[in-house]
Amino acid sequence: MGEDLGMEKVIALPEPVFNSGFPLEQAILHRRSIREYSREPLSINEVAQMLWAAQGITHFEGFRTAPSAGALYPLELYVVCGNVTGLSKGVYHYLPHRHELILKVHGDVRPELFSAALGQNWILEGAVSFVITGKYDKTTRKYGSRGIRYVDMEAGHAAQNLLLQATALGLGGVTVGAFYDNHVRRILDIGVDEFPLYLIPVGRLK
Repeated sequence: MGEDLGMEKVIALPEPVFNSGFPLEQAILHRRSIREYSREPLSINEVAQMLWAAQGITHFEGFRTAPSAGALYPLELYVVCGNVTGLSKGVYHYLPHRHELILKVHGDVRPELFSAALGQNWILEGAVSFVITGKYDKTTRKYGSRGIRYVDMEAGHAAQNLLLQATALGLGGVTVGAFYDNHVRRILDIGVDEFPLYLIPVGRLK
């Protein structure tokens, strides 16, 4: 399942499913903000599918599931994992071109993320929280200050893709925008050039 490259552990993810039999219209109809979850674990297949839905590669030229101004792809996607069968507790960085995860931080940091998010219980209770960050300079170098808007729009596209996929998998999730940026940076071990935009806890329905 994993290999060690220096200090980093690389996790090869299961391949995404492209025909689940769950209609898109049903996912749109039933998508809701769900803040209560059971304690049942998610599977690594479900996590992999949601990662692909948010930022997966869909074209040989590297285009992704969510549109990006100038195809610059300034978003980064992380998983704060607490209760997933086949995946150890920790913070992982998603690599879209390889459909792999890199383990960045060992251990269950959901309590720290819960604190960074002003004590919102769904962060603590979700089996995972996906974190979408943006590197604004990747887009503003081409589009100037307008690029800030483009990055924010792109984050919304990716978040909705992820939530629709969660709904199709029979899972619940919610977007969270209230958190301390620098606390989240420390938890993810990322630099000041990377801006946390969304926390998305996901869990199995009660």
